[in-house]
Amino acid sequence: MIVDTHLHLIYRDRLAYPWLAGAPALDADFRYETYAREARRLGIGAALHMEVDVAETDIEAETALIADLAGQPGSLIVGAIAGCRPESADFAAYLDRLRGRPEVRGLRRVLHVMPDDLSETPRFRDNIRQLAGTGLVFDLCVLPHQIAKATALADIASDVAFVLDHCGVPDIRSGGFDVWKGPLAEIARRPNVTVKLSGLPAYGADSWTLDDLKPYFAHVVEHFGFDRMVWGSDWPVNTLGGGLSTWVGATQALLADASQDDRAKVLSRTALALWRLPASP
Repeated sequence: MIVDTHLHLIYRDRLAYPWLAGAPALDADFRYETYAREARRLGIGAALHMEVDVAETDIEAETALIADLAGQPGSLIVGAIAGCRPESADFAAYLDRLRGRPEVRGLRRVLHVMPDDLSETPRFRDNIRQLAGTGLVFDLCVLPHQIAKATALADIASDVAFVLDHCGVPDIRSGGFDVWKGPLAEIARRPNVTVKLSGLPAYGADSWTLDDLKPYFAHVVEHFGFDRMVWGSDWPVNTLGGGLSTWVGATQALLADASQDDRAKVLSRTALALWRLPASP
């Protein structure tokens, strides 16, 4: 079984997505039924929904929508990574409300489109520290030049589990390996950080090949190993790089030389443990 730890769903009739105005290729409805049809054919047996940076006033409505979808008979959705605003004075109250939502397994604040110093403010850091002991995992979505700031966040909240989305968003299209490799290796030294094998096709050229991805994958494996790696589809963003089936096929090719045990860790076992998901959804 594959556990998808990075599924996005877009319901424009239910929620507001301000960023879609600047992303015409994704400015459409991407609903659960469309994803599930293809995912089941590929062996995806469970999925975590990743917040889609909805309008701030819709954050809790998004979580409620995902809870409804997860509650449908036979749903692949086994949990939600909810949006949040750790820079807000209302964060503690929000965190209290989440305690009544067992479907919420983690949180994310999109950082790669925000000012670089957002995660360095005292309030942001203090609020992230509040996640210690809650069982909630915090996803980090940062650009290569911001990985050092994510590393600092992992250091000041060493009792919190973090996941580095999209392998740290390397600029594969422009050959950004050298800019990315050092910060990636440094954050990998933090035992409370897991890396997410996701998003890579969207960062490659339109004509990307497996050989384009291999050096980045090899560097991630060298520093994180297979024990601290989870897999995510990044659907529907992955449609910009070939789609869900293409990414699953590329993943299987990248993992071809790994042992059966290591493949199982990346594709399901580590995710089940990290987010405390049911083994048989």
